[in-house]
Amino acid sequence: MEAAGAILLAAGHALRMGCNKMLLPLFGKTVLERSFEALCSCGQITSLVLVASGETMAACEALAAGACKPCRVVRGGEERQDSVLRGLRALADENVEYAVIHDGARCLVTREVIERTLESARRTGSGVAAVPAKDTVKRADGPRVLETLRRSELQLMQTPQTFRFAGILRAYEAAQKSGLRGTDDASLLEALGEPVYLTQGDYENIKLTTEEDVTAARAILSRREGKQALRIGFGEDVHQLVEGRRLVLGGVEIPHEKGLLGHSDADVLTHALMDALLGALALGDIGRLFPDSDPAYEGADSLLLLREVMKRVTEAGYELVNADCTVIAQAPRLAPYREEMRQKLAEALGVGMSCVGVKATTTEHLGFEGRKEGISARCTVLLQLG
Repeated sequence: MEAAGAILLAAGHALRMGCNKMLLPLFGKTVLERSFEALCSCGQITSLVLVASGETMAACEALAAGACKPCRVVRGGEERQDSVLRGLRALADENVEYAVIHDGARCLVTREVIERTLESARRTGSGVAAVPAKDTVKRADGPRVLETLRRSELQLMQTPQTFRFAGILRAYEAAQKSGLRGTDDASLLEALGEPVYLTQGDYENIKLTTEEDVTAARAILSRREGKQALRIGFGEDVHQLVEGRRLVLGGVEIPHEKGLLGHSDADVLTHALMDALLGALALGDIGRLFPDSDPAYEGADSLLLLREVMKRVTEAGYELVNADCTVIAQAPRLAPYREEMRQKLAEALGVGMSCVGVKATTTEHLGFEGRKEGISARCTVLLQLG
């Protein structure tokens, strides 16, 4: 079968998003990574060219270094059309017969859509993913309607747009010489009088342009990957108070005649928070993750362990909405240290202080806490898909 190469465009400035959308995380992977993986999953694509901006260059180079297929990175131009031409010229060295051109912002593209464009290109010379318009479309001059267009004749263009390599390169070179600017790849081929053929796209193959698109993408991925949008976790921990130990709560060392007994620093508050995070995603508990039989965790700083737990949460595609924590202790008085505890916990979690609440209460001298034999903590967390 004749070889096909892919061009992944990641050189845009994303002005409408207010941030570089290629690097936006979606369920543990960036938009760029998801688009890249979709192209790599297509067995008919034998090589790739990533077209990067200054902001995305490092991420593109990292993907290229770990790619399972030959992959090059080139710097993009001022506009999309300039970037595609640079990608095509780089792809010329790969001796491919077909070029698959895809916008990195369409990170929900499926392998089936990509393969349909290739199948069409092999038969007709072009295969452009498109979907029929659902809404009535009117041509207007400002607020005044000039005419209603025939919806049955309207198609909404997507990517990938796939072509015989020689033909699309010729179209781009001709456009550069003439100064023609097209709105998509197919329009440049049309300008040469060449026929362009459409193939079935996917209404879920949306382009991430605004925050509303990101919200829709998260909903689509939630369904595809079988993940719940929200997860709640509860954690509880208890440690005995003994002499000769430091008292550490929420990463803050608190002056007291006794400290908490444990294999690590026995930070009961941080331990309860870690268990809540792990419990929300059914990842076990800290006893399994950091067993007290392992010398590596003897005297360990629990905030460092919390960072490791939060890393696992992020890798699972979730982010912390808020944590509500309560420490139960008859003594010492914890109110003077509450804000510092919130700050240290928030830093370890990688969130703002407003996401972390810490409360302290006594038991009116009832139970082991009331007898000052130990301290307990309880935490509830809410996670959402990132």
